[in-house]
Amino acid sequence: MKELILIRHAKSSWEVPMQDFDRGLTCQGINDAHLIALHAKDFLPKSYTIWCSAAKRTTSTALIFAQNVGFPLDSIIYKHDLYTFESKQLEKVIRSCPKDIDNLIVFGHNNALTDFVNKFGSVPVGNVSTSGFVAMQFESEDWNFKKKGKTIKVLFPKDLK
Repeated sequence: MKELILIRHAKSSWEVPMQDFDRGLTCQGINDAHLIALHAKDFLPKSYTIWCSAAKRTTSTALIFAQNVGFPLDSIIYKHDLYTFESKQLEKVIRSCPKDIDNLIVFGHNNALTDFVNKFGSVPVGNVSTSGFVAMQFESEDWNFKKKGKTIKVLFPKDLK
């Protein structure tokens, strides 16, 4: 059994002209990330591996989760190839996860996350919102999904306000 948790970065700012990769979080984004992290605690497996896009908004979101959930900052593995908006690239990265890892948390971007959740999950999701949390389980020995998994939890900030 494999469990995959996908977390979209918190709301980011477009106010300052800069490269997309370097955009930071808004105050609302910071608050929403804290809110989701506090509620997501109960849905995390006992042990897990954490992969995070290297973009500033995803790394900031992962740090907020670490602060609230209590995972060590040095346990976060930053991957430049997770800075993608394409589900095929996201699939490729997830499929590269070693077989001996059973629980993987990925901090990433849309549209890749929404497309992945709808392709491999059991619950259709119109859009994985910023700070959105989706947990899925797969009856598989490895990360090369042969069939859809089961969506076990969906948490969005709007559902908690």
